[in-house]
Amino acid sequence: MKNIFNVIVIVLSFAVAYCIYQFWMGDPNNFADGQERKKPKPGNSIAAIYTGGPLVAALMGLIFISCTFSVERFLSINKAKGKGDPSKFIKEVADNLQRDNFDEALVACEKQRGSLANIIRASIERFKEVKDDHELDKEKKMSEVQRSIDEATNLEVPLLEKNLVMLSTVASIATMIGLLGTTLGMIRSFSSFGDSGTVDATQLAVGISEALYNTAGGLIGAIFSIICFNFFTTKVDGLVYMIDEAILNITQIFTVRVSSTK
Repeated sequence: MKNIFNVIVIVLSFAVAYCIYQFWMGDPNNFADGQERKKPKPGNSIAAIYTGGPLVAALMGLIFISCTFSVERFLSINKAKGKGDPSKFIKEVADNLQRDNFDEALVACEKQRGSLANIIRASIERFKEVKDDHELDKEKKMSEVQRSIDEATNLEVPLLEKNLVMLSTVASIATMIGLLGTTLGMIRSFSSFGDSGTVDATQLAVGISEALYNTAGGLIGAIFSIICFNFFTTKVDGLVYMIDEAILNITQIFTVRVSSTK
């Protein structure tokens, strides 16, 4: 069930791309030869792209997939940062913990939300449970807090990296499909010579169009996906680094609090 969104995006992207290719780009009114759809009207770039063949629809589908997951990652990563400035949030929580205002720190986490707030909240809640437990020494108390941090981190970080693999996959597949379209187009171009050795200008033009448009489509899809993948990977790395730094700061405060507890 958790991958149903991905399946829906992929199916809809290819369905929409096919409809655009077949019914808009392939509209007979765009072509001088009507239903033959081999001679685009002068200046009709939509019809010219249609001559690139069915792989054009596949490439458009991949581009739609890349755009959709890029938007999804942008919204998800921004949501993971929380509602306020993370730096101010960390400082507010640290100040409250140093004054033993655990409830106020939890309220700040509730207001901030996001991955960082969820991890810090889990650590504070666990610390409140063990800080007055006389059956545990300070090492075991900190071990329990660290375990809660690790569990929360293991839940949150994969959500930040989710669907990034889709962007890298689209980048690879778009390049391969573009290359396949180029190869098929060149085959069609050379086959225009026929057994007689004479050149069929129409077939030659169609073959060259198929080669060039698929090459362009594959490169556009791959370049866009690679840029988005690197951009979001950098954003995730920065957020994970901030989480690690905040956890270290919070853990140090807990260590001091545990050491001062009799």
